[in-house]
Amino acid sequence: MRKQLHVISDGKLSLEAFAEIAGEVEPFADRFHLREKHRTSRELYEGVKLLCNEGIPIHKIVINDRVDVAWACKTGVHLAFHSLPVRVVKTHFLDMPIGCSVHSPEEAEEAAKQGADYILFGHIFETDSKKGIPPRGTGSLEALKKAVEIPVMAIGGIKPEKVPEVLEAGADGIAVMSGILQAKDPAEAAKLFSKKLNEEGEK
Repeated sequence: MRKQLHVISDGKLSLEAFAEIAGEVEPFADRFHLREKHRTSRELYEGVKLLCNEGIPIHKIVINDRVDVAWACKTGVHLAFHSLPVRVVKTHFLDMPIGCSVHSPEEAEEAAKQGADYILFGHIFETDSKKGIPPRGTGSLEALKKAVEIPVMAIGGIKPEKVPEVLEAGADGIAVMSGILQAKDPAEAAKLFSKKLNEEGEK
């Protein structure tokens, strides 16, 4: 199975800037997450329109937490610990793709049981966005991957040279923020991540 690359907004860039970068890296990325906790539903709705205007197909767009916006825009949704439970969303929105952030094999099993389509797990390596919090490491990723059958995306401090290590631990893909959004050439960075993911994944 092809390994996926998810690009996640960092809440710092303007929606216009994120959409512009997304347009540049679209050929190499499988999903674009609008993870903008401080924004209103109207702003998120406008963000989806900006992404679409940059050529991002609607099936590649994921809204973090806000099920209402995801439903209105016909995108996927990504649920966090403070979001609605997976089973509630699955019951009311049968066709909506659902991702879920988890922090342990137990949480992963529960999310899978409730109907999540994929899991996001991290942070795997040290990262500036989680300063002072010890990374979970690839051993934890390996243990979690054994607990579920649905795809597991790894996140947190993943640089291109770390991709083989993450795949060896069983990841079905990775999610990246600063490694692409803050790169001098985002398209080149995304291309390198995609190449690393899939040259290793085909072995």
